[in-house]
Amino acid sequence: MIPQGSFKEDRNMRTKSLFIVCIAVIATSFAQEKKSKADILFYGYDYKNAIVAYQKEMSVAPLKNGQLLNMADAYYKIGDFNNATKIYLEVHKKDSTVSGHRYNKMLQSLAKTSTKERVMAFLNTKRESFSNEILENADFNYDLLTDNTVDQNFQVFNLAGNSPQTDFAPAFYKDRLLVSSGRGQANKGDYKPSGESYLDIYIGHIDADGNVLSVNPFTQIPDSKFHKATPYFSEELDRLFYVLSNTEDGELLYDENGKNSLAIAVSDTNGDLGYLLKDLSTSFYYPFYDAKPSKLYFSANFSDSYGGTDIYYVYTINGQIMSEPKNLGPIVNSPGNEIAPYIYENSLYFSSDIFYGLGGMDIYKANMFSDGTFGIPVNLGKGINSVADDFSLILRKNKDQGLLGYFSSNRSGGKGKDDVYGFQVDKEIGLKTLTLRGRVSNLNSNSGILKAKVAVVGSNDVLLKEQYTDEKGNFRIEIPWREQVSVKASKERYSEYTMEYSESEDGRAPSINMGLSYLDDLLVEKEGKKVVKLQNFYFDKGKTTITPLIQVELDKVVNALKSFPHLTIAIESHTNSKGTASVNKRLSQNRANAIRSYLIKKGLPADSIGETVGFGEEQLTNNCTDGVFCLDFLHKQNERTYIVVTNSNEL
Repeated sequence: MIPQGSFKEDRNMRTKSLFIVCIAVIATSFAQEKKSKADILFYGYDYKNAIVAYQKEMSVAPLKNGQLLNMADAYYKIGDFNNATKIYLEVHKKDSTVSGHRYNKMLQSLAKTSTKERVMAFLNTKRESFSNEILENADFNYDLLTDNTVDQNFQVFNLAGNSPQTDFAPAFYKDRLLVSSGRGQANKGDYKPSGESYLDIYIGHIDADGNVLSVNPFTQIPDSKFHKATPYFSEELDRLFYVLSNTEDGELLYDENGKNSLAIAVSDTNGDLGYLLKDLSTSFYYPFYDAKPSKLYFSANFSDSYGGTDIYYVYTINGQIMSEPKNLGPIVNSPGNEIAPYIYENSLYFSSDIFYGLGGMDIYKANMFSDGTFGIPVNLGKGINSVADDFSLILRKNKDQGLLGYFSSNRSGGKGKDDVYGFQVDKEIGLKTLTLRGRVSNLNSNSGILKAKVAVVGSNDVLLKEQYTDEKGNFRIEIPWREQVSVKASKERYSEYTMEYSESEDGRAPSINMGLSYLDDLLVEKEGKKVVKLQNFYFDKGKTTITPLIQVELDKVVNALKSFPHLTIAIESHTNSKGTASVNKRLSQNRANAIRSYLIKKGLPADSIGETVGFGEEQLTNNCTDGVFCLDFLHKQNERTYIVVTNSNEL
């Protein structure tokens, strides 16, 4: 795992003052309560001795819930998941207000000692405390890992340049590889929590097979007696971003609580160094610079985190920070800890210890979209991930073909506490998913439809997933890989839209726009009845022929009923009072029958058409009855045909 006390353990501190170039972001720092001897050992990352001390204190007086949780955390850190689970559950019974971050730890521990079903049962008892994104991510990754249990088709190898000490956080530096290491140097003292030297940055040569040899200290940045680690080299800026201990005049700087934290600095190859993110009470981890949008990503534990350590970004100009940090949000960040952001080919790779992974810390991949949003983080699966901690993955194109990648892990069989591993693969890594995104809109107004249901259906009409659109009519659905699916959009009193979708090679669908007709836009009330909205049309005098102008209007009826297949209609035809009543009655009935025949010929089912009635001159709309002189336009008002919807209220 990541070295204790340096990159994964500083989680209880909150922002006091974050200095970003000349921008100050002020928050509140709370004084810590008085700690017992066991607490001091725990916060000093001495977990084994902390457990012994807590047990002694328990024999004298009951521990507070916070101390019990510390004890559970300590058991978890040394790999005693049975005792960790027992204490977590004991505290949860007494205090259901345990934080989401601590609850995640409980679920992590439970996952290592029990079944997925039991984990989900406990999750369901506190669903209201978790965001919809986390619940969706959990369901998605559980299903995905269940469906993809076979190791992926590539070999992972332990680097020849690894040492018996901690080696982690690989980074490309031109044609070589940088790593962070706890191996000893003459100018470095020992870092007590890890039992190794203070971390430093090393560099090695990458051979033709991707192995890394001849690892030596990296000397092109200023020296320090204390931590230097987790580098990222920007070719565009020709600068190295990395973290280092806060110091002054070569000595460690501490906050009022005796805390020394980690800052992010940038250095050019001439050794000119500048601090970018620095706060004595807050540590910053794993910088990554994305040159195209000029964003600097990093991990930190601010007061707005969703649990432990979250991933943030700031905007920069040539690497100099020009904005406040922005949290990546609940799709990426969770009640657990998220670290080590890395962007490659429009995908964000990062590591998280959220409970639904394969091990402690797992590596995830989330698609990045042009609007700045992310797809569901997908566990990279077995091979890259293991039952241990796996983190800080990097990728680049191989010289020959495919991809060359490296990551860190403390899996069994390594040379040290953490080792760097390499792999080569023909194309993208990770379990493939299908992302569908788009908009459901009103065909008449083009406005987005709120809470329209979008369902993705697989073979044999099996429902794979459904979602409701947001206030703008937008949706995004991600499912485990399928070659072909049906996408259906629907809402009460709206038409349905169904399309077959065959996914593109990279798993990201183009935007899908689905227009629905609103039933009330197609209807109008006339003479107390709901009728299909049509332009007035007229038959030739004494005729029943469906003219081209009449066809245009009747085709609107066909389209309406195809959009709303559950509609039933009645056809009503009326004449004026010219001529005899019996002739008009017969003429209107024949016209109604002609309309019915046309609609059936155009594909409407006969059973959707109910009454077909010719009223003749029985229901005149004005006083133009027999014997009354009327102008032609008044007689025309009585010549009308209605397509009456007989079940509109039922829809």
